[in-house]
Amino acid sequence: MTDITYTYTATERRDSQGAVFGKGDAANVKAVSVTVELASAAQNSTTFIKRIPSNARILGLSTVYFDDLASSGTPTMDIGLGSVDSNITSDPDALNDGINISSAAGSASLIKDIANYGKKAWEFVSGQTTDPSGSLDIYISIVDAASNATGTVTVELFYTTD
Repeated sequence: MTDITYTYTATERRDSQGAVFGKGDAANVKAVSVTVELASAAQNSTTFIKRIPSNARILGLSTVYFDDLASSGTPTMDIGLGSVDSNITSDPDALNDGINISSAAGSASLIKDIANYGKKAWEFVSGQTTDPSGSLDIYISIVDAASNATGTVTVELFYTTD
């Protein structure tokens, strides 16, 4: 039998490229589920979700779930990363933007572009070129119009630190 000739090589997003983890060391995935009840929120309102390490690699399994949050108008939800102790310039749509929350209950990936799955949190922040160390806040914003219905938003966050 001959070896496979690979056409492409995948990009592994870990500090130790090609490392093979032993039993019990499978990247140590952290899982967090956060639920908030949003009242009829005004436009540009923000809601804190979770504080994570700036070097957390956010996995593609991370998802936001939401109720229909408007009976009229077209509000959207953005998911951003916020400064902790002035370590970055907060980026209100770093992870995802323009999520339609006005037509029906639904869900969306926490990260908009699948090419960015597995990047470190600080790499999503616009203009950030180095790890600021410390922590970053994940938060959601209601933008483009006011939501006018009360509903639930749940974020399931999966990340690793390596």
